[in-house]
Amino acid sequence: MTGAAEAADQHSRINWHRRMRRNDLEGDGDVKGRERSVFGSGSWLSVVMLAATTLLAHLLLHDAKLLLQLPLPISLLSAPPFLPFLHSVQLEPEPVCLNPAPFATVPPVSHPLTMALADETTRVVSQFDFSDVQVNKHVQEFLRQMDEGLEKDGTSISQIPTYVTGVPNGTEKGLYLAVDLGGTNFRVCSITLNGDTTFNLTYNKVAIPKPLMVAETARELFAFLAKQIELFLREHHADHFESHVRRRNTSSTPQGYRDEHIFRLGFTFSFPVKQLGINKGKLIRWTKGFDIPDAVGKDVCALLQDEIDRLRLPVKVAALVNDTVGTLMARSYTSTGKHRSVLGGIFGTGTNGAYIEKTANIKKPIEGEYDVSTGEMVVNTEWGSFDNQLNVLPLTPWDKALDEQSINPGFQMFEKRVSGMFLGEILRLAVLDMMKNEATSLFKDLNSSTNDWGTTTNISPQSGMFKAWGLDSAIMSVAASDNSPELSTLRQELENTLQVYTPSLEDAQAFKAVSAAVARRAARLSAVAIGAVAIKSGKLSDPREDVIDVGVDGSLVEHYPFFRDMIYEALSAVDGIGPEGAKKIRIGIAKDGSGVGAALIALVAQGMERPGDFLADLRKDIKRSLDQIPDTFEEPAISPTAIAVAGVIGLAAIAAIWWSRKR
Repeated sequence: MTGAAEAADQHSRINWHRRMRRNDLEGDGDVKGRERSVFGSGSWLSVVMLAATTLLAHLLLHDAKLLLQLPLPISLLSAPPFLPFLHSVQLEPEPVCLNPAPFATVPPVSHPLTMALADETTRVVSQFDFSDVQVNKHVQEFLRQMDEGLEKDGTSISQIPTYVTGVPNGTEKGLYLAVDLGGTNFRVCSITLNGDTTFNLTYNKVAIPKPLMVAETARELFAFLAKQIELFLREHHADHFESHVRRRNTSSTPQGYRDEHIFRLGFTFSFPVKQLGINKGKLIRWTKGFDIPDAVGKDVCALLQDEIDRLRLPVKVAALVNDTVGTLMARSYTSTGKHRSVLGGIFGTGTNGAYIEKTANIKKPIEGEYDVSTGEMVVNTEWGSFDNQLNVLPLTPWDKALDEQSINPGFQMFEKRVSGMFLGEILRLAVLDMMKNEATSLFKDLNSSTNDWGTTTNISPQSGMFKAWGLDSAIMSVAASDNSPELSTLRQELENTLQVYTPSLEDAQAFKAVSAAVARRAARLSAVAIGAVAIKSGKLSDPREDVIDVGVDGSLVEHYPFFRDMIYEALSAVDGIGPEGAKKIRIGIAKDGSGVGAALIALVAQGMERPGDFLADLRKDIKRSLDQIPDTFEEPAISPTAIAVAGVIGLAAIAAIWWSRKR
């Protein structure tokens, strides 16, 4: 600043102070005028307060656009002595929507998986990898253990003879009964085989009373089962039932007792038994809440037959049925084409399989009688216990934890990696470990800015995620089928079933990835069992066999998306099968193996009966009737007086005939 300017500025300040002093001396009467001289004609104090409020709002809301929306006086922006800094504020040029649309027109955009969660998900998923090399290694070990089970007892794959020596081809006809005692319910069915691969099924189902599940004697339970069979026959087959009863009551010779009037019955008994014939099997132990010591070690078919005979029902227990054998039989009957099925497999709550084996390959003794003419027998593999020794089966930390907390540690090791009963628990254990890693923030976040649903994610302390067996494997099917961009269905299911509130897209993506890995490993392990049986059948290299039919049943193959596709993918990688061999393997659903399959096994059993068997049945029936006489107090149907009168009338009739001939 120049000397002249400084002097002028100093002179101006001196004059200002002189005027102020003069005004003070004049008194308070001119205060209003003094204010007007300082602030001008406008209310500068109000302007300053408005500016301060505006700046405070700007600091709180982090939005400079607010300044453009407020009605600031133009004189404020042109008053450099008071707010010169406003000229330097950088306002955002984007327009502001003052009246937003009531509904979002663009779906919310989610951030990709955070780096920590993505890395952790990849690490967990990789532990469930099951490569083509591993598939082949497992197939070879499966074949080895199958052969071992055919040679001796006490092996991982038990290879239990079923005494069923033939399978249907779809042309069979007839009316058969089937009953299924698989747990807390008892089902009675009648199946009419139409001879064209179709059938008609009628059934009743009743709950087993709790006291009978722990009865003192076996007779109490089996008498109840026989009574349900009688009620079923009276309801659905009254004509057949009544005509048979009348015929039996009037029969006096073996020729009057026609065996064809008897219903053959297949008995599906889903408890551990030592089978000794097609309709003989001793109970090893009870499971599923039953506890009747009196029945252990006894033939369950004979126990049921005794009670059926006490009611004089036209029913013969013809076959003791395993559900996998029933699946094989049902598929063989209903499948199209000239080729019979070679394998029946269960892939649901549990897993097991039964296949057709040459009897010459069964080296261990087969107790009891069976039909040797076919040279074949259906074998129940009990493959759920494949590789209990863990020679080849994969072992993740979560497989190990599941086995340790199970009721049978060290057993059913294959089933614990394949069946629906265990897959949900494996998934729960893996996800729970991911949740414990604070860096991943799985199913939790610190503020809503990281969650596209607009609020923080949290999980209830009562969630099934924190309870053993608290995650139902059904949610895995939901995860697999939800391919929407935002995984909305899966996120809703997580909230509904696992109490994960407002899960983010990133949470759902991680859950879906781990679930898919667990299921894919199960499918490829399933292919190991199917592939091994297909190779053992010898039909892959037989040019006359263009189809190898496999019947399957269970919730996994029926309801999990693309489960069979993943099986086929693994089969194509098996040495000895390959892509061309996989095309020959036809996997089809076999419905109601415990019903239709049991009836079909009863049909096969009927074909194995000797022609004179009905005489033995008649003698046994008469003996049982005589044994019942001391226990009954009913009056005889024909009194001695009536017999005497009938005798007199008979003699009179004979005399009359003789007299007429003499004349």
